[in-house]
Amino acid sequence: MTDPRQGASGEPEDARGAGGGGFGPPPEGFGPARGTSPGPARGASQSPPRVPAQSPSQSTPPTPPPPAPPGAPHGGFGPAYDPADPGSPTPPGIPAQSGAPSSFPPPPLYPPGPPTALAPPPGPPAAPRGPRDVPRALGLALLDLSGLGIGHALLRSWGGFAVALVSTGALALVALPADPDGVPLALVVGWLVILVLLAAHAAARGLRTTRAVPTLPVLGLALVLLAAPVLAGFEYDAARDRAQHARLEKQLLDRLGEADRTVARYKTSGYAGHESAFSSALTAYRDLSRDHPDSAAAHKVPARLRTYYRTVGAPFGKGDYCEAVDPLRHLLTVPRTMGTGRVPEDLAAWPAPRLATSLYGCGIGGLGTKDSSTAEYHLTALLEEYPDSPEAGKVVPEVEKHVSFSLKDKGGESPCDATSSLQTLADQATSVAKADGAPAATVTALGRQADRAKGGLPTKTWNCALDAYHDKDYAATQSRMRDFTSRYGKDSRAPLARKYVIAAQVADELPAAGKVKPTTSSGGSITVTVRNDSPEAVEVLYTGPVTGSFQLGGCESCKRYEWADTLNPAFKPCPSGRTYPSKTLRLPAGTTYFLHKPRSGSGLGGSPATDTVKVRGGYTYTECAYTAKGFGSSGIDG
Repeated sequence: MTDPRQGASGEPEDARGAGGGGFGPPPEGFGPARGTSPGPARGASQSPPRVPAQSPSQSTPPTPPPPAPPGAPHGGFGPAYDPADPGSPTPPGIPAQSGAPSSFPPPPLYPPGPPTALAPPPGPPAAPRGPRDVPRALGLALLDLSGLGIGHALLRSWGGFAVALVSTGALALVALPADPDGVPLALVVGWLVILVLLAAHAAARGLRTTRAVPTLPVLGLALVLLAAPVLAGFEYDAARDRAQHARLEKQLLDRLGEADRTVARYKTSGYAGHESAFSSALTAYRDLSRDHPDSAAAHKVPARLRTYYRTVGAPFGKGDYCEAVDPLRHLLTVPRTMGTGRVPEDLAAWPAPRLATSLYGCGIGGLGTKDSSTAEYHLTALLEEYPDSPEAGKVVPEVEKHVSFSLKDKGGESPCDATSSLQTLADQATSVAKADGAPAATVTALGRQADRAKGGLPTKTWNCALDAYHDKDYAATQSRMRDFTSRYGKDSRAPLARKYVIAAQVADELPAAGKVKPTTSSGGSITVTVRNDSPEAVEVLYTGPVTGSFQLGGCESCKRYEWADTLNPAFKPCPSGRTYPSKTLRLPAGTTYFLHKPRSGSGLGGSPATDTVKVRGGYTYTECAYTAKGFGSSGIDG
């Protein structure tokens, strides 16, 4: 707005300032004083009427003042001062020319008031608004939805452009590299909200913008760039799938490694005692192959199974056939545990022939041994499970070889060992012949070998008992000879075996009697009467040229002697004038060894007593048995 007192504005501001023009009140003392009505100045037209000042809020542009007449001085208020013109008014501070009448009234007696406030100059005009362009606005919005803020960049709105780039960059920083668990949902939602707000802002500004933003290229570029986040989303999903697959592969390989370590841990100790650990490793292999057949871990399972077979079946490679049986039986179940087609064919067929070999090797290793169940179990299993195998055909020849060896008199086993072996072989052959499904020829041949072993038992048993007598093992002689007579009572050697039992008892108490070899001979020409001077029944055993035994009842009228009485040189048992239980023997000449044994159950006790009698022709001998308190003793009255 222009003050009504302002001069013409045809000059530049600098010129107007130099001439005293411009905005604001005139300088103090220049022009008419406040409250007076100045007269017309010379050479100037009457000033226009005063116009009330407008408020700063009014936006109507001020009306320019009328141009000054030609020749009028420029700038300032009131008439201009011309020193050459004596009639022009003198400005304040310049002495008035003498003789020239003053055209101004005298200055006021009071100071001038404050200058009148003027409105500030108006701001720049508002930018003109273009026509509505919806396609352009849509293109700018779509450009911002691409996440790159290009819509704001075209509008020169760098703040929105920066927000778009920062939000998209933050999302990329968190999302890449792709994690199997993906990006947090809150972050994705926040990013989408920012893009939608930016797109709405770009659309609003681009609807009437006057900037040179071509509509069709922007719309085409928007459609092209809008595919970028879509394609990035698909690629991220693919990368996430790859990351999930990689994590799963790592987990599966870890499970495979754990199973491998379990197998390796028990490689030395073997399968026995660690069955559950091996079963858990096999279960892990099965689950990997069955549940994740296309994984890298599943592709490694066949190679791991070969290691598993070698580890479990290690005892077979060491020749420990008995220890290899159970592991090989376990390996036979592996194809069923793993499932069809998951075990290579060569591995599936690997255990069977080795199991047959192990059953045979362990079975023949137990032939003739005291633990006959080992051979019986394994050979029976061999004939039942693999009756047509080569190993099954070797059973009969092996049994026959063992029987023949035990029957040898020289170069074979000792009589006692042979006795035990033959008895065991007979039992084993009989048991194995009962195997279900065994070939008939095998059953028949085994029965024949059992009969051979049984047929050689009497002789081996007899020889074993004789060896004990020769070795002065009289207790074993008694046991073996009694066993012989109980088993083979109809054998021709049974009577002699009984004589050996008597001789062994005598020799056990009287070692010199062991030099005599008992015979079945009886009778002689020399009379020997044996009397019992004891209230206790006794058993009399004797051996020498003749071996035998008999029993004498107790003497009711007899008593037990004091031990001190027996030490008296004049002591003589079986005094005359009394009837004693007695028995008369007829013996050949020679040394006969007597043993008097108190009968058990008499209640009197006493220990056996021995006597050695050299029997000679032409004499009659009396053998008296008596009992001393605490001792049993015998004497001879010849």
